[in-house]
Formats: sequence, C-alpha cells, structure tokens
Amino acid sequence: MLSLRLVASLIALVIGVHAESHMIIFDNRCGYGTPMLKANGQTLSTGGAYISNGPLTAAIAYLQTGTCGDNGENCVTVETTLVNPTSPGSGSSTDLSLIPPHAFSVPTGFGYFNGCDGAGALCASGSCPTAFFQPSDTQVQVACQTNNVNLAITFCAN
Repeated sequence: MLSLRLVASLIALVIGVHAESHMIIFDNRCGYGTPMLKANGQTLSTGGAYISNGPLTAAIAYLQTGTCGDNGENCVTVETTLVNPTSPGSGSSTDLSLIPPHAFSVPTGFGYFNGCDGAGALCASGSCPTAFFQPSDTQVQVACQTNNVNLAITFCAN
C-alpha cells in the first residue's frame, strides 16, 4: 500500500509537469533604453527574461528611454495577457497601444513562440495600422489559443 506521503509527492509531480507557465523575453536593438515589464503596479523585469508560473494578466511592456511615465505614458506599449485557454477564445491576447497618453517612441513589435509561432505585430511609426489608437480598435489584438505560449518583445527592429 502506498504511503500518503508518496501519493502526495506523485500528485505534486504530475501537477508540476502540467503547471501553466509563460516566458517573456526582450530583444532591445536600439542600443539605449531599458525594457520594462509591469503588472499590477509592480516591475516584473527590466530586460531579463521573465517567467510567470501561472497566468500573467494585464501586463505592459515598453522601452524606458527616459521620456516614458511609470505606466508607459508617452511611449508605445505592448499589452499582454498570457493564459492557457479554458474554452475557445479564452487564451492569450497581446496588442500594441498608442491610445493617449501613449505615443510612438521607438519601433516596437512582439511575436509568440512555443505556440502560435509567426503571430505578432510590429509598430514601426506613429501611424502603424497594427496598434490601438482608441479603445474600440479591437481588431489589432493578436490572440493565441495554445497552452504555455511565450512572448518575445523587440525594440528598434523594422
């Protein structure tokens, strides 16, 4: 008969193998600035890879060039929620935002990897058609319905 401790260890191992996680990496090709990743008012990364052990909701990323506010004001932001889908359409979503007070600062792009490879967007100028300019521009959201998808964010790549 298996001991309770052994059963608990096996359950933890199985859960750990299937646990949700997401990684965000940065590629700053500008030669200046500090990549920022924030969620819920907290800084999660200043350029290093960030791993979320579970869903990452309502996070923002931007390149702090010295002109950006604490929440990316005056700069283009990447807004993301990385979450394993529980029903069709309920997975990850990422977009670029130029909704005021956000404004174009540097070319900014993103792309999913480890699922939905090739899906992403690039904003290379202040008039990019791939960014939100008003809250109703929902067609620019890039969705991914893959478990444990990751995100690469690039600055100054055209």
